[in-house]
Amino acid sequence: MITPASGFPRLVTTTVLSRALGVVTAALLAIDAYVHLRDAGLYDAGTGITEGLLFRVEAYIAIVVALALLVRPHRVVWVIALLVAAGAAAAIYLYTYVDVGALGPLPNMYEPTWALPGKRLTAAAETAAMATAALGLAVTVRASRRTDRPVVGDSQAPTCATADLAQPPAREEGAQ
Repeated sequence: MITPASGFPRLVTTTVLSRALGVVTAALLAIDAYVHLRDAGLYDAGTGITEGLLFRVEAYIAIVVALALLVRPHRVVWVIALLVAAGAAAAIYLYTYVDVGALGPLPNMYEPTWALPGKRLTAAAETAAMATAALGLAVTVRASRRTDRPVVGDSQAPTCATADLAQPPAREEGAQ
């Protein structure tokens, strides 16, 4: 029976899975960005840092992270995507259920309703993006652990002499 090179199918599967999760997470972050950009004008009342400004900043960050996931779903990008999605999801749930009040220069963003257009959609997208980003990070970390092996010629790679020393001595038949 002919078997493919060790690790090749796993590497291909991991790469395809990571790319697919990157596309899904990017799409979810794009939904989040779209809703925030569309609704930002509704929250521009006041001076200084307004909810509208915060909506725009969150949307632009989500767009940049979504593009980074599409270009190169690297471990660092997955961590950033997870933080962006988790931060956005935490904010929407917190400010829906808890009247935090104004925090320093940030306005009071308490809004105890889910009836606003786009709020449920963006909450679902942020929550799903958080889950897919966590899964993408786990896949990437696991894949990098499997491929982090010493390379021949690397100073950390065992030589023939050290490799022989690392093996326990072979037992002869009949020896006790």
